[in-house]
Amino acid sequence: MFFLNLGSKKAPGKKNGAVSFEELVLTYQDRVYNLSYQLTGNHTDAQDLAQEVFVRAYLGLDKFRYEADPGTWLHRITVNLFLNLRRKTARHPAVSLDAPLDTGEGEVTREVAAAGGDPEELVEELELKGFVRRALRQLPAEYQAVLVLRELQGYSYEEIAAILDCPPGTVKSRLNRARQAMREKVMQMVEEKPPEHRRP
Repeated sequence: MFFLNLGSKKAPGKKNGAVSFEELVLTYQDRVYNLSYQLTGNHTDAQDLAQEVFVRAYLGLDKFRYEADPGTWLHRITVNLFLNLRRKTARHPAVSLDAPLDTGEGEVTREVAAAGGDPEELVEELELKGFVRRALRQLPAEYQAVLVLRELQGYSYEEIAAILDCPPGTVKSRLNRARQAMREKVMQMVEEKPPEHRRP
């Protein structure tokens, strides 16, 4: 993982003898990185996001409310930074490296070699995972965040509400809309799949 050495500034956690910022990073760096990866979809952006989370946490330690869990607090910072990043990139879109390459004579997609087992089933599984990943990245940031927190991180509705600073009812309705949008996007991708790649 990564390690930030920002001194011995006191972090939230224990009332008597609060843990150091270093202990906070060591305790939560993997959880913050995992959430960052699930939100961004790639290691480089996840590392950048996770590092920015700990910088913000360090700068905001004085404002931390001691009744909150430090892990939830860090996840809230992570989601908020991710949502802000998505808003910025929506105004200035980036070119995807997963997009097909235009060779001048047509488009070429990157292919993955089979690792074993039934090659056809492996290809279908990889395609479905790819559809799900692409569909997740195409969702609005608020939908993406709530799906990752619930389905991949396993947070309860109440925990997600605390992280996103909204009522649990809003979390439930946003999650339902996110799941529906996800289904529609995956189904659209499957339907757009060229006939020669579909199973009879």
